[in-house]
Amino acid sequence: MMQYNAIGDGQPLMLVHGFGEDYRIWDEQVPVLAEKFRVITPQLPGTGNTPAESSPTMESMADGLKEILDHEKIPRIILVGHSMGGYISLAFAEKYPQHLRALGLFHSTALADNEQKKETRRKGIAFIRQHGAEAFLQSTTQNLFAEKNRETMAASIKAIARDNSYISDDTLVAFYEAMIARPDRTAVLKNSAVPVLFILGRYDQAISFEDTLKLVHLPEITYIHILEASGHMGMLEETRKANQYLKDFAEQV
Repeated sequence: MMQYNAIGDGQPLMLVHGFGEDYRIWDEQVPVLAEKFRVITPQLPGTGNTPAESSPTMESMADGLKEILDHEKIPRIILVGHSMGGYISLAFAEKYPQHLRALGLFHSTALADNEQKKETRRKGIAFIRQHGAEAFLQSTTQNLFAEKNRETMAASIKAIARDNSYISDDTLVAFYEAMIARPDRTAVLKNSAVPVLFILGRYDQAISFEDTLKLVHLPEITYIHILEASGHMGMLEETRKANQYLKDFAEQV
């Protein structure tokens, strides 16, 4: 089973981290949300103490989230995923809709990779194979932040790259391959019987702001928030607003 942390009492809320990070990416959110909710943060395969999988898929990692729910005896969850964590959350929504109370896409999308995005990921794989995970994270992490935040948040950017450099080359490559292979899940949004939260970063270079904006009308019940000063890391770039949006959503569903 995946390693995970669980803190607080109340309605269960799971925060799923993304690629090139682990559950510490939510460190600014967990204490605030745990005042009112049971906050669960899993470590995806190959991060923390969770054993790596040789060929993880969004579906297999969604199964891992379901194992945590079973272990915690949680019938329904508010599930929020950052970036790749959102792809996994969508796979969970497709596979286990009866166990979902609400879905949150934090800098994430239901669209599959287009050819340009796939090629970018393939170049990333080649870089990791040649230079290693640490060099890769050091060269790419700052691009996840809005350009105007990179100088003021330089210490945070450096810390993220350093703290996650333990993640193996094979794990990062496997995650990239899983993202390249993942299907379009816009139908999951169209058919959603639960509320869906979208948190978008105005300056997100990892997830197309314009393309994601086209998805927000698909679910029957949508909550949308735009972080006007953020790139792909709004939980750190605009922490106070991100916390408020997550808290409000979890309270209302």
